[in-house]
Amino acid sequence: MNWIKQQVANVAGTQEPIYGPSAIQSVAEQAEQVPYTELQKKDLKWAAMTSTCVETQTFYLMADSGHIGMAQVIYSNVAGIHTTCQYNTKIFYPDGKTPNLWSSDALKNFEFDTEKLSCWADGCAVTLSEDGTSYTVKSDTNEASIVNLTIKRTAPGFHVGKDGKSYFGTDPKQPWGSMRHGFWPRCQAEGVIITKAGEVNFKGRAFFSHALQGMKPHHAGKGVIALFSDTSFTDDLKAAKWNFVNFQSPSYSAVMMEYTTPPSYGSTIVNVGGIATDGEIICAGSEGNFVEHTRVTSDPDNEWPEPEAVKYVWGGVTKDKKTVSATLAGELGQRLDKVDVMAKIPGFIKTIVGGVVGTKPYIYQYAPQQKLSITVKLDGVETTEEGELFTEATFIS
Repeated sequence: MNWIKQQVANVAGTQEPIYGPSAIQSVAEQAEQVPYTELQKKDLKWAAMTSTCVETQTFYLMADSGHIGMAQVIYSNVAGIHTTCQYNTKIFYPDGKTPNLWSSDALKNFEFDTEKLSCWADGCAVTLSEDGTSYTVKSDTNEASIVNLTIKRTAPGFHVGKDGKSYFGTDPKQPWGSMRHGFWPRCQAEGVIITKAGEVNFKGRAFFSHALQGMKPHHAGKGVIALFSDTSFTDDLKAAKWNFVNFQSPSYSAVMMEYTTPPSYGSTIVNVGGIATDGEIICAGSEGNFVEHTRVTSDPDNEWPEPEAVKYVWGGVTKDKKTVSATLAGELGQRLDKVDVMAKIPGFIKTIVGGVVGTKPYIYQYAPQQKLSITVKLDGVETTEEGELFTEATFIS
């Protein structure tokens, strides 16, 4: 077993030394000069790296009916020798009684178009419109969830800084890894997901995220997990924990992604997020954003500090330099789901990976039934509005 663990460590780079905070060039450094950049059509291209990477396009859905859903494509490459593509669907039901629907299927004959703006496979297609303002998502890869959706942005997309990337490596001129998130914070969704129990109409709000984790093979870290896992989790040695926030109200969309690196990169916090309204981004960036779990409880299954109450804060300036701040806080209530990311990994591999890197990744998902309110202060004028929150707290290692 020790020999096997060492071979996994050699291949996957799981035993990293302590590089320190100087080995991460956070996107926050770019944001000091350029808080955010509006996405153009070209910025929506799949990177589809030929070396180790995990890349996702995820559509989060908040239906007028109260249903919450997710449609996701994952492109995963381990060490340039094993590429997999996966399509995932998830539905949370508003009655709190119906079991969550979860479908996850490996895609066969996966391809990109010539511009790498759209992708398709047997029974699945994610297509960007010619004008670059909407996606169609269609899938019959699983008879439990037949998907036909259109997601159209109603505000500009953005990534933080100039290129949206945080870079990893001891030589800033030759980084060995990067992390990027691009967002469409405010979208309108149309269409349905047909389940065995009937059709779910997902007319309502939506949020789109395009995420890329990329690094050289010998810095792949827990990427070995992705080799055997078909979960929606984007595994990465570059983060020890994550927080994800998607809030949608009649006037505002507030989104945030925050991760904390492990000690090998100085336990550095990287936060990207923004606030949008119809037709414009109010503010976006890194500085001034933060997540706080204001009350937690120890999960008896794994001892992770599961959040019970939270506070999310955004800060920034408008294009015409007006100060913006926003706060969203409250009780999370009963969680929607707790995902044991390692659950589907064969026990033999789980023992190896857990023993090598101390990994026990869990995702806690919430959508409070009691609506929360966001307070937005723009140039000294406060506005408070109720909306729908979907949030995740992920603990990795």
